[in-house]
Amino acid sequence: MTAKANGNLPPLSLHVPEPKFRPGDAVDYSHIEVPPAGAQPRPDEGCAAVETHPLCMDLVRVLGEDDAAHGPWDPRLDAETLRRMLRTMALTRAFDDRMYRGQRQGKTSFYMKCTGEEATSVAPAMALAGDDMVFPSYRQQGILIARGYPMVEMINQIYSNRADKLKGRQLPIMYSAREASFFTISGNLATQYPQAVGWAMASAIKGDTRIAATWVGEGSTAEGDFHSAMTFATVYNAPVIFNVVNNQWAISSFSGFAGAERTTFAARAIGYGMAGLRVDGNDPLAVYAATQWAANRARANGGPTLIEHFTYRAEGHSTSDDPGQYRSAQEREEWPLGDPINRLKKHLIALGEWSEDQHAAMDRELMEQVKAATKEAEKNGVLGHGLHHPFHTMFEDVFEDLPWHLKEQSEQAIRERRIKWPEWKES
Repeated sequence: MTAKANGNLPPLSLHVPEPKFRPGDAVDYSHIEVPPAGAQPRPDEGCAAVETHPLCMDLVRVLGEDDAAHGPWDPRLDAETLRRMLRTMALTRAFDDRMYRGQRQGKTSFYMKCTGEEATSVAPAMALAGDDMVFPSYRQQGILIARGYPMVEMINQIYSNRADKLKGRQLPIMYSAREASFFTISGNLATQYPQAVGWAMASAIKGDTRIAATWVGEGSTAEGDFHSAMTFATVYNAPVIFNVVNNQWAISSFSGFAGAERTTFAARAIGYGMAGLRVDGNDPLAVYAATQWAANRARANGGPTLIEHFTYRAEGHSTSDDPGQYRSAQEREEWPLGDPINRLKKHLIALGEWSEDQHAAMDRELMEQVKAATKEAEKNGVLGHGLHHPFHTMFEDVFEDLPWHLKEQSEQAIRERRIKWPEWKES
């Protein structure tokens, strides 16, 4: 159907968002406003939500160009806590590097790194209580590592081997760890947001003291589940922290397709009457402070908070992605907020609590630690080696008692398997 234009009016045109840089382009980040560290006010945790709304358009920062901590958002952590935060972020990166190589060696089918984004999971995990319930997306492996979850168990799940507690029923990196208060990761985008709100509402109904925190990438804020969760959380004053990790890219689609051209993602809190903060996601101290503020607010029945972590996805979306096909290779190097591990390292050195030699020795130690965990997990098998859960387990765990028709299917499948492979033995 061809539309007929009214001669008295200009024709309409459709706007399609377009990133500023494509492969081969020079990168100029001068359009990004990076305010001085420490310049942002810190409202009282019990303030009216509207008092936080100017911070939705600002950028909370603590670590300055001089490597010192500045301003009212400085959480004033002791040196030992800072070293633990640095070590956990470095361990997360070492783990990612090892698992990436494992995927390239055919030991697993898929992996997703969080390089450059470690602060958005490690710092919140340290600011939350250990039993607060987290509802992560698929780039928050740092939470499990920060909570001391065994790396061997994580690798078993990635390899889908015979020791995988999820029995090979989840994609690699989609962990589930009840003992770590870590809700099962879903590949369906943003489903964890309403789940986190429901859990937080239940905690409030019971009169418990535990709160919920949940994470999505900025692209997932375009999903309906995001807005449903925001509505319920606001209406029922749910004790939940919404984390939006704005790493600029959702697979090959830049953040403009989720609305970044118009305003910040933190600004979505304004329309819901919710507290909101926009934080330098590569500043571990700012991320820690923002999470601590939101957690204290939630625990005092102050309601939900939306935190936008302004950061950059340094690597591809996953091992199946080649970012060189859709973005400039210079973006990573030119990113104005730097690298979270390097920034915290330099801060500790400036405090006289760390050195380059200590950092190099720590990196070597962590690489060996990850290597040892990998070797231990590989005893249980890797992708395609035949070491996996017994065949009959594929029919289990859905029903408390296996229905008659599934029993018949199970028996038929096992019978046909024995006919096809006479040497096969069920274990």
